[in-house]
Amino acid sequence: MKFKIILAIFALIWISLVVRVYHLAIQSNEHYESLAQNNSIKTEFSPPVRGEILDRNLEPIAINELGFKIALAPHLTKGKDASLLDQEVAYLLSMIPTLDVKKIKKTYKQQDSYYNHSFVDVVDFIPHETMIPLYSLMNLRETIKISPSPKRLYPYGNSASHLIGYVAKANQKEVDKDPILKLLGHVGKSGIEKYYNHYLQGEAGERRIKVNAHNMEIEEISRSSTKENRALILNLDMRLQNYISSMFQNKVGAIVVMDTKGAVYAAGSYPEYDLNAFVEGISTDQWNYLINSVDAPFTNKIVNGLYPPGSTIKTGLGLIYVSSGILNEDSTINCTGTFRLGNRSFRCWKKTGHGGGINVQHAIRESCDDYFYKGSLNIGIQRMANGLNRMGMGRKTNIDLPNEFIGTVPSRIWKKEKFKQPWYRGETLNTAIGQGDFLATPMQIAQYTALMATGKLPVPHIAYKVGSKIYSPKERDVLTKIEKQKLPIVQRAMREVCNDPHGTAKAYVSTRFPIAGKTGTAQTTGISQSVVNRQNEYSMEYLKRSHAWFTTYGPADDPQFIVTVLVEHGGHGGEATGAIISGIYNKLLELDYVKLSKPKDANLTLESVR
Repeated sequence: MKFKIILAIFALIWISLVVRVYHLAIQSNEHYESLAQNNSIKTEFSPPVRGEILDRNLEPIAINELGFKIALAPHLTKGKDASLLDQEVAYLLSMIPTLDVKKIKKTYKQQDSYYNHSFVDVVDFIPHETMIPLYSLMNLRETIKISPSPKRLYPYGNSASHLIGYVAKANQKEVDKDPILKLLGHVGKSGIEKYYNHYLQGEAGERRIKVNAHNMEIEEISRSSTKENRALILNLDMRLQNYISSMFQNKVGAIVVMDTKGAVYAAGSYPEYDLNAFVEGISTDQWNYLINSVDAPFTNKIVNGLYPPGSTIKTGLGLIYVSSGILNEDSTINCTGTFRLGNRSFRCWKKTGHGGGINVQHAIRESCDDYFYKGSLNIGIQRMANGLNRMGMGRKTNIDLPNEFIGTVPSRIWKKEKFKQPWYRGETLNTAIGQGDFLATPMQIAQYTALMATGKLPVPHIAYKVGSKIYSPKERDVLTKIEKQKLPIVQRAMREVCNDPHGTAKAYVSTRFPIAGKTGTAQTTGISQSVVNRQNEYSMEYLKRSHAWFTTYGPADDPQFIVTVLVEHGGHGGEATGAIISGIYNKLLELDYVKLSKPKDANLTLESVR
């Protein structure tokens, strides 16, 4: 019995040895053959040149400055002679005295190791004119490798900075996500540069070669070319862009200029910042200013700035009111200047009130708060919120910019989900005048204004042509049948805002053709119930002043463009923004973008509305 057990153990050992030999000799053959092939076949990648960004007139907005990068051979700090790095750095300094020696040594030592057999990049960019006289001499040294290295350049500096965005060094997380960045080194970090980064950065070329044990090339096996220089053409006109920037000097806020189909001709978030500062690395002082300034220059206010929309929201709400079946265009109220609800007084902006017979057209034209207070209690918050959501509020516009915010349209359901709290009727009144928890971005207000102008909700877009593909405008049909029928009522009211003697913007508009719009004054600080006489906006501390809105379309009878302006802490809407709005429309006419036709109303001439 013992003999049989010993024999069985002996047999098992031999079987195990045979299986192992089979595995090593037969099954693992492909694996080790592949490893051997990798040792003899080397793949080299060539970086693509990033595509340029152009405006609609093919003026360059983002280009590549020609230059070179410098790399040093590996292992200069290893082995018996560890001073080779110092010698090479001293040589580089003798050729280009402006180089940062400490940075070169630090960069080299971080990347050099026994396992690295590739040259180490130590200088990212040397201008073309600096390197050309030195190129032949420096390239003779076996320890130095000089390669083309374009650098991103933004000719307009800070103009349209938040739209265009910038390119900067890729971090490890970005490299892990997109391995080509290890080759390129830079990636789009914000704006158009980020949104269209994959297209702009192109695709690397690949060359596969056979090498010997000394890493010397024997033959080329295959080669594929880079896909590069992919130009991106935008809808922007930099002439108009520079003009709106000049109109916004020493102001904080945002502007959107787009056609009624959604093409953005110009837009700005102010203050702006110089894009070129980010390409090679921004200083600590500059960075601290951008992220800590009270004016938030680093925030793209166009899509990331959330503000109470104030009275700009009254156009859409007015349409919801008169289309509800509860109120109509003939429904009127008597505005006394104060509406009492419970133990609170909700005041109209006009202390003495607007009087009796105020219907929706009067209420929009003169921005009567009391009409919208009383109407909201008839309509109800949920109907209001649902209608505003359909009109684009509380939703992304889907503009081609990264990280767009959605804002907030308050409602009973929203409050219960977010705060687990009940809804109060006073909150309905605040929502009706665009205050309380109501928040929107300037781009949402511009899109919403386009809906009031045309009856269609466009998708805003900055890019005009991506490769061979021209962007096709997209519009959504969001209004109900009854809302479409009632829309002309709101449009007449918006025209009167800018042209009727009682309109809130009439005194501040000086366009060369009639426009339509809605002003808004969005409070940033609550006013105590005990305050009888409101303090003048301009006597208040700057940060306590209201935000000034003015959103428009023009020409009034043939809507072609939307112009929306927000001035942070600007005070009254029309007063703070009227000159800016007027200048932009007149510039659009000067640039031949606005096409004037004979007014439909024969009694209304251009001179009569100037």
